[in-house]
Amino acid sequence: MYSPPGTLIKTGEFQTHYIEQGTGEPVILVHGGGAGADGTSNWTNCLPFFARSKRAIAVDMVGFGHSDAPDPAEFTYSQDARTTQLIDFIEALGLEKVSLVGNSMGGATSLGVAMRRPDLVENLVLMGSAGMPGPTSPALAPLVEYDFTVEGMRRIIAALANPHFTATEDQVRYRHELSARPATRAAYTAMMVWVREHSLAYTTEQIAQVKTRTLVVHGKDDLVVPVTQAYEFLDLLENSSGYVIPNCRHWAMIEYPELFSAVTLAFLDGYRGTTASSDTTGR
Repeated sequence: MYSPPGTLIKTGEFQTHYIEQGTGEPVILVHGGGAGADGTSNWTNCLPFFARSKRAIAVDMVGFGHSDAPDPAEFTYSQDARTTQLIDFIEALGLEKVSLVGNSMGGATSLGVAMRRPDLVENLVLMGSAGMPGPTSPALAPLVEYDFTVEGMRRIIAALANPHFTATEDQVRYRHELSARPATRAAYTAMMVWVREHSLAYTTEQIAQVKTRTLVVHGKDDLVVPVTQAYEFLDLLENSSGYVIPNCRHWAMIEYPELFSAVTLAFLDGYRGTTASSDTTGR
């Protein structure tokens, strides 16, 4: 019988899958919402860098990877559901405080946790993050209109990565095979319907209420989430700093894993518990 490569843990009414490497302060890596995304595909090249000094945990969100994909007739694939899953996941692991690193939809989910349960979030890293209100980019079309074919997967990768990035055949095949499983396919279809009807955006007032120390990382050439939204996050998030990567689109952790990991770890390691109320240095 096939068994997934990591660990399953109960979160609410379903099982959540995750992989991890290293020891130390916990950092949870949260993938985005493209078809075939999961902790393995999205974070495997970053995990060794994080594991040198952290307990790096890459989670599969509900309906993705090796986590459960509940029947959409009985489960709503909403942004609130993903936020609840991530909170339940942190608590199921027995962690009191974590750093969250979220890409795209995973950024919106991480931001949602910081809004709802700021006590659980030590640091927040938003990379190509969804969550900012604004018009939908046409570059999202390959994701929301995905046809579950190999060529459809190639179109998604072309939209997410810069023109100089070449996905391996193993990467394409892995993501396609994950996405094409019947339960996952039904979940993704329902999820994209929900996204079209509701979007992943919070209000600017909700975003501005987040006081968690935050790093905003963005690809300068991101087509899915324009870099202008990174600057909007920086304006709204009081305790934020930013890093923009040139010649990079939406997949910084895959396009430039070593650079992204170094920038993120420098941010995390430069912080030793100073809060916004007591920090007068502007760090």
